[in-house]
Amino acid sequence: MKLPENISAHVKLALQEDIGSGDVTADLIPKENQSKANVVCRDDATLSGIHWFNEVFQQIDPDVEITWHFQDGERVEANEIICTLSGNSRSILSGERAALNFLQTLSATATQTQKFVSKIKGTNARILDTRKTIPNLRDAQKYAVLCGGGKNHRIGLYDMILIKENHIMAAGSITEAVKQAKQLHPEIRVEVETESLEEFREATSAGADVIMLDNFDLKTMREAVVENDGRISLEASGGVNLDTVRGIAETGVDFISVGQITKDIAAVDLSMRFEN
Repeated sequence: MKLPENISAHVKLALQEDIGSGDVTADLIPKENQSKANVVCRDDATLSGIHWFNEVFQQIDPDVEITWHFQDGERVEANEIICTLSGNSRSILSGERAALNFLQTLSATATQTQKFVSKIKGTNARILDTRKTIPNLRDAQKYAVLCGGGKNHRIGLYDMILIKENHIMAAGSITEAVKQAKQLHPEIRVEVETESLEEFREATSAGADVIMLDNFDLKTMREAVVENDGRISLEASGGVNLDTVRGIAETGVDFISVGQITKDIAAVDLSMRFEN
């Protein structure tokens, strides 16, 4: 999995936010003190974020040594130690919260993704993420989705055209919107969001590369899959949760986009404990 290029910048901002002009509580610890600490995962989880965690301590104190017992994408059971830190006590304490914040958030996304992926196992469908991400952490969450076994949709508004209801209304029709997209950006894939079989057929005729079946019921979704006959990639969206995703996958769609894996997440419970 390719790592985002902005890890260092994100960590720098996080440390500025948390430490500011200095960690006045860590000042209570003698400057020369050395400690060993374990990070314990209190939940069953899929791990993601070790590079952000490492970067926190790289920026605070490169002499802090971190030994990982798991890697990104691996399953961790509750109460397992996922890494051990050794080094200056002040440095470990100052980096603790920022490092855990990255790790607990990205592991939450990876864990939620893995739950959806496991639900559709045995089908040909893939779980996609969306742009419903935490501001300024999109690249990080997109990486976490990969750790959970999902697949990235477009990263932003620049790398794929997704024609939605408001674009269609502004352009006049699906056909006209796709025509303009192909003329202006012939090198970029074009996806069209459709809300009925009629719109699906128009998007097909217009030459869309991907068609989103938005809030289709299962019967209509199956009709679209049969009618499409594998010609165009089909993405299901809307009303997707852990209870419905299996039925959607079994209709034969290629992709299922799920906003929940990046926006409706609960941080994985992690704690750092110093050894006596």
